[in-house]
Amino acid sequence: MSLKPYQDVHPEVDNTTYIDPSAVIIGAVQIDQDCSIWPQVVIRGDVNQIRIGYGCSIQDGSVLHVTHCGPYNPAGFSLTLGKQVTVGHRVILHGCRIGNRVLVGMGSTIMDGATIEDNVILGANSLVPPSKHLPGGYLYIGSPARQQRRLTLDETKSLTYMADYYIKLKATYLD
Repeated sequence: MSLKPYQDVHPEVDNTTYIDPSAVIIGAVQIDQDCSIWPQVVIRGDVNQIRIGYGCSIQDGSVLHVTHCGPYNPAGFSLTLGKQVTVGHRVILHGCRIGNRVLVGMGSTIMDGATIEDNVILGANSLVPPSKHLPGGYLYIGSPARQQRRLTLDETKSLTYMADYYIKLKATYLD
């Protein structure tokens, strides 16, 4: 695994988290318990903070980054993932806020200032534009992402199931 400081700020990673050796994590990044960071993931907290909550899984080839503080955006945009977020392969998360129990489909992009509430499925290859707000409890698809329908009870339960599955899988890698 490659944990790199940026200007003397070191990533903080709970020891129950699995990080693939090919992943790169830089700077002001905090990763909570039971997360999994898979091959070729880049998490770059160089110009703002990244917080990844309990039980999140960041799949292969995903990029997580932030926006710096500046004259047009004094606070910049940090990146926050709640608990039990499953991020599919090749996802880009940039300066956004994601709630608890969210599935971000493969190849999706979520841009600066966007917010996704709890219990959401975002379909593959979706684009969430800057500052867009996606209320919880729905399936969203498309580019730009549009609300399709309310999640079924089984779909909502599957969000916790997926997170728990990756917690078990990462444990086999740590063994």
